[in-house]
Amino acid sequence: MYAIIDIETTGGSPVSEKITEIAIYIHNGEKIIDEYTTLINPERRIPHHITQLTGISNSMVANAPKFYEVARKIVELTENKIFVAHNVNFDYSFIRQEFKQLGYVYKRNKLCTVTLSRKYIPGHRSYSLGNICQDLGIKIEGRHRAAGDALATVKLFELILQKINPENKYSSFEDFSYKDLHPNLNPETIRNLPEEEGVYYFYNDKNELIYIGKSKNIHSRILTHFRNTSTRKSIDMRNNIASIDFELTGNELIAQLKESFEIKQNKPLYNWKQRRAVPQYGLYTYTDRLGYIRFEIGKQIDNRSIPVCSFSGASIGKQYLQNLVEKYRLCQKLCGLYQTSGACFHFEIMECNGACIGKESPEDYNARATKVIESHRFRHNSFFIIEKGRNDSELAIIMIENGKYNGYGYIDKDNSFSDMDFLRDCVKSFPDDSDIQQILRNYMQTGRPIDIIPY
Repeated sequence: MYAIIDIETTGGSPVSEKITEIAIYIHNGEKIIDEYTTLINPERRIPHHITQLTGISNSMVANAPKFYEVARKIVELTENKIFVAHNVNFDYSFIRQEFKQLGYVYKRNKLCTVTLSRKYIPGHRSYSLGNICQDLGIKIEGRHRAAGDALATVKLFELILQKINPENKYSSFEDFSYKDLHPNLNPETIRNLPEEEGVYYFYNDKNELIYIGKSKNIHSRILTHFRNTSTRKSIDMRNNIASIDFELTGNELIAQLKESFEIKQNKPLYNWKQRRAVPQYGLYTYTDRLGYIRFEIGKQIDNRSIPVCSFSGASIGKQYLQNLVEKYRLCQKLCGLYQTSGACFHFEIMECNGACIGKESPEDYNARATKVIESHRFRHNSFFIIEKGRNDSELAIIMIENGKYNGYGYIDKDNSFSDMDFLRDCVKSFPDDSDIQQILRNYMQTGRPIDIIPY
């Protein structure tokens, strides 16, 4: 059974915008057997450009029910149904968010008619609802209104259903057959996986951990494993998955940190690619007997300090260092890139100030070398990263102390951030290494933490 759905909203973000209209058609695989359409009061003003697009005005929704008043109806209509929509993640994420604000976890298996159309009706220039329906001769009565777009999606979906193996439509949609699964693995385990951030674990029939992964959406990511038949390794792993476990992290950063640590700790059989991709070389720094800061690319070994940054190969590291030499006007000789007892080549072409032969003082040279080191460090020496927790009542904290990763933990939202000792006590310690440092550096450049608290 399918619930074919379309919504209209006040904007494009499920976090900050609201639903203004919803249409649901219940389909049994042959025909519509039930339907429900209603305007919804979004409890905020509808922007003018949205009204121009949809025709839904503030006056139209003023006396419409609020979402919480129709929530039970939506749950009952879609229960035990597959959630179908054109660009399904848009509609699904809005409805999930509305329920989340009510304190209810809304979860349905979902299908996207954009994805299905590309697979089963190939060759079209565009798969937007308007364009694909025009190409297929499907007339949309009421474009950009929930009922009109949902009914057009119904007709498109019916065309797709005609091209699917009728004996196993659900498996066909997921691109794998449940018959291929390990006999110990219950399909309901896959269907009930959460659509949230976290780390997941695959075990074989001997209860041995064979794979660790992370994802912003555990359910979707695990489905890709079962769809993947591109390599012998992928098929072999799929056939050996007898049970699945997971741990929610609340945010992608902790999922990355946790995955990195646990792969190294457990060394699962099918994580060989991640283990092999672990950076093997680092950019190290030291001060020589004359007082000059030197850089070198070296092999990462356990008893060495954490490098400034890491690389998968020596040649990649040397090229990166060469770029730093040119950018900061460093000395090739002092960076281990030019072996000579005299001046480096860059000095000969006037691109080095002569630190290699003592012409430039350690103080002047080190001022630039220090900028290289500082550019790879965190803005604060010791700080807490505040991120989303695993539910609406908690927050996650990630601790960096003296530039090194200390660990992470979770606290109630109501707790004060002024008590540093309390925050420390909530953090579970984990080891630091070059991979962890790279994850944190990438996050500090591109992530969007709730807050950063220096101490």
